[in-house]
Amino acid sequence: MKKIKSIYTFILLGILFILINSCNKVNTVTYTLGESYGGGVIFYLDASSQHGLIAATSDQGTYVWGDGTTTNATGTAEGTGKANTAAIVKAQGTGSYAAYICTHLTLNGYTDWFLPSKDELDLLMAQNIAGLVQGFTSGIYWTSSEVNASTAWSQNFYTGTQGGYTKSLKQNVRAIRAF
Repeated sequence: MKKIKSIYTFILLGILFILINSCNKVNTVTYTLGESYGGGVIFYLDASSQHGLIAATSDQGTYVWGDGTTTNATGTAEGTGKANTAAIVKAQGTGSYAAYICTHLTLNGYTDWFLPSKDELDLLMAQNIAGLVQGFTSGIYWTSSEVNASTAWSQNFYTGTQGGYTKSLKQNVRAIRAF
């Protein structure tokens, strides 16, 4: 009887060990730049290669940045585009402008698109030059980063330079999303 209890105890401990180890497994899926994923193409990865930014595979068209409303969407760093986009839409409401188009985009089953910040668009430009993300014109693209009430940051995809442009000008728009 003692031998049977020992066998059952051994089996139960083995099952418990398996269950504990399966619960503690960490996601080890990694991604690569230029990979098709999440409705677009990965153009930025964090140090873990498990999270990053995805660009839509085509432009959303040409739109104005917005009107002369100050939106306080002044973040320029990687990771600020989504908050900038939300601030722009909150300040300007419904309309046919870059941030609103990105916010209301449904593409390849995803609805969490936004207008990239100044630094996010610069990362995207670098991957375009490397040939990992394609389909851009040699024109100017809007960022979600505001300079002031009448000006916002843009990037020229021919020269690579960034500068402030009048918000009422129509420029190219390419939406991105985070994963």
